[in-house]
Amino acid sequence: MAKLQSLDPNVPMFAQFKEETGPIVLANTFVVPKEKTEVFLTLFRRQAEFMKAQPGFVSLQMHKGTADSRLLMNVAVWESTEALATAFGSPEFQRMAAEFPDDIVSYPHIFERIDV
Repeated sequence: MAKLQSLDPNVPMFAQFKEETGPIVLANTFVVPKEKTEVFLTLFRRQAEFMKAQPGFVSLQMHKGTADSRLLMNVAVWESTEALATAFGSPEFQRMAAEFPDDIVSYPHIFERIDV
């Protein structure tokens, strides 16, 4: 299973699940060893298909770091933290998450859009 790390150590993603708000954006940055990129993407695509079918899902995009970067970043929009937390906590999602190699590190964080 990929190792989960907090992007903001003061507010881990699981604490963010308690905030009742929406719509929200989940930005999840992954550090993936080069030799595991294809395995990661195959597993992620399966996981993404599951998430797309969940209530409250809006959209999802995956991005790859440029040059020789090992970073991939998923940006997913959800109607609410509750919808994301429900999908994330489902046994099927957890089974798929357990399939990711142990040497992948994930930095998930939930954001709200603000006007600038």
